[in-house]
Amino acid sequence: MNKFLNDFKERGFYYQCTGEDELSKLLDKEKINAYIGFDCTAESLHVGSLLQIMCLRLLQKHGHRPIVLLGGGTTRIGDPSGKDKTRIILSESEIEKNSNNIEKILKKFLDETNPKTKPIFVNNYSWLKNLNYISFLRDIGKHFTINKMLSFDSVKTRLEREQSLSYMEFNYMILQAYDFLELNKTEKCMLQIGGSDQWGNIVNGVDLIKRYSNNHVYGLTTPLITLASGTKMGKTESGAVWLDKKFLPAYDYWQFWRNIDDRDVLKFIKIFTDIDIDQIEQIKNNNINELKILLANKATEMLHGEQEAKNSELTAKKTFTENSIGENLPSITISEKNLKGKMTVMDLIILSKLESSKSEIRRLIKGNGIKINNQTITDEKLIVTKDLFQENLIKLSLGKKRHIKVELT
Repeated sequence: MNKFLNDFKERGFYYQCTGEDELSKLLDKEKINAYIGFDCTAESLHVGSLLQIMCLRLLQKHGHRPIVLLGGGTTRIGDPSGKDKTRIILSESEIEKNSNNIEKILKKFLDETNPKTKPIFVNNYSWLKNLNYISFLRDIGKHFTINKMLSFDSVKTRLEREQSLSYMEFNYMILQAYDFLELNKTEKCMLQIGGSDQWGNIVNGVDLIKRYSNNHVYGLTTPLITLASGTKMGKTESGAVWLDKKFLPAYDYWQFWRNIDDRDVLKFIKIFTDIDIDQIEQIKNNNINELKILLANKATEMLHGEQEAKNSELTAKKTFTENSIGENLPSITISEKNLKGKMTVMDLIILSKLESSKSEIRRLIKGNGIKINNQTITDEKLIVTKDLFQENLIKLSLGKKRHIKVELT
C-alpha cells in the first residue's frame, strides 16, 4: 500500500475511500494536489476540525500539496449534513471576517516554506458568486438525478423526521461537487478528503468530474471522532474547545488535552500529534499521566508554539502540585466596586463562567468541590471580601480540573 495511505490508516484517519487501489497506485507514481473544505460559520474552528487539519499536515509530510477551500460561497447556503434544521445565514461581512480568521488559524498548522507542498488557499465564493443559473442547470444540473439526491443521508434523515429541508440546502451537494470540478480544472486537484458525513457529497463530486470531463479523481473520508465518554469531539461541559486564542486561552487548550480520558490518550496521540507510530509503540506503556502531558504539550505546541506549551505545563504544575497561582492560569478581573455590592461566592463563580447553574454550584459546595486559594468553601452565601485576596489575587477552583485567577482592580 502507498505510504501516505498506510500512514493515514495506522494513525486512525481512515474511514472510506473511492477506488482505493487506483488511488494507491497514483500516489506511488506522483505527488498530487488534494483538498479539504472548511465552511466559515464561525470566527474560529474548534478541535472538531482538528482531524481534517492533521490530514493536511500528513499530505505535506508525504510530499503532496494541500488545497484549503474556504467555503465563503457554500456558507451562504448551509450544509444540511448532520443538521436537523436550517443553519442561520450569516451576513456577507461576517462570512468574510470568519474566512480571514480561519485562514490565519490554518496557517499556524501548515508549512509554507516548501514551494512544492505550500498550501493553496481558495475561496469558493470567487467562482460561485457569478454562476449563471440557467447555464449551471444545463451544464452541471443535468448530471444529477433527484432519485439519487433523495437517497443521501443528509436529505433522507431530515425528510424521514419530517423536518423541513429548504431547496437552498438541497442544492448544497451540487455546489460542493462543483467545487471539486472547479479545483480539478484549475488546480489539478485529484483527491477530496472530508469527514464521514461528507461521503455522499464527495462521491457526487467524483461522479460529476467523470461525467463532465472523463477525469478520474478520488474521495477519502475520516471517521467521526468521539470521546470515550461518548460526547462529540470539540464539545466540553464549559463549551467548545476553540483553536483561536481569543476565544480559548492556551492554558485551557492545554488542559483540555491533559484531562482527556485515559482510554483516549494513545488514540489521540496517534491522531493529534506528529509523533511517529514506531515511537508511540515504544512509549505506549509509559505512565498514563506522562502520556497525557506529552499529548497536551505536543497539541498545544502545534497551535500556540513551544513556549506557550511549556508555560501551560509549568502553570499546571504550580496550580496542582504546589497549590500556588500559575502565571498562565486563565483570569478575570473585578473591581472593588463589585465587592461593595456584597458579591457572594456563587456570584463570583457565575461571573467566572466556570459554572452557570446555581443548583450545580450548590451541589459542588455540599461535596466540598469548591475552593478559594485552596481552602474548601462550605457556605454558598459566603461574601467575597477584599481580605480573601492575596496581593489582589484569588485562585478559584471547581473540582480538581477547573481553576481561574481572579484579579482585583
